[in-house]
Amino acid sequence: MTQLETELQLLKDEVKNMWELVRTQLVKAKASLQNFDKDLAREVKSKERRVNAFELKIDRDCEDIFALFTPVAIDLRFLLAVLKINSNLERTGDIAEGVAKHILITEKPFSVELLKATKIIEMYDESINMLDDTLTAFENEDTVLARSIFLKDEFLDNINVNANNMILEYLKEFPNELDMSLYALSIIRKLERVGDQTKNIAEEIIFYIEAKVLKHSHKL
Repeated sequence: MTQLETELQLLKDEVKNMWELVRTQLVKAKASLQNFDKDLAREVKSKERRVNAFELKIDRDCEDIFALFTPVAIDLRFLLAVLKINSNLERTGDIAEGVAKHILITEKPFSVELLKATKIIEMYDESINMLDDTLTAFENEDTVLARSIFLKDEFLDNINVNANNMILEYLKEFPNELDMSLYALSIIRKLERVGDQTKNIAEEIIFYIEAKVLKHSHKL
């Protein structure tokens, strides 16, 4: 194994660790939402600093590899993809923190009826599944699995598109739940953005393996 190959493998391992940290943030934010666990929400908020530090470290490592080895072809594409994936993961961590902040400012738990009516838990589960699948695709260089993310993102988009109507229907039955409904709507918007970030990651995986740029393409 050449020195460049060693450095790229170390970088890949580092990105996988970042991935796992962001996934943990999402899972804990979901648990804090379901269980109205403010301590867990505070933990998510606190650990966001680790996500930010990871992003900076990976960016610096990419810059060092560029400077020392001037990579070409698939190695160059890999580094370019990692830079963007790193940014997408950091933004996903921001979203997890944003959900946690909602738990910290609410005075009562989200009702089971509200969570069911808005399909928030379904969105959360699908978001985490998408993050898992993109990690597997990244590890195994699996572009078929990466492409499956696009359809899953449509599931999140559809819930987001119908969110206003779902909230209005819920408020007809529970008119005193306006504040909690608005918080729920905000969380739906955040989870939809998790789908967008994960789709961007899938596009970068395909780019570095197949040398195909899918961003802004209408034919995925």
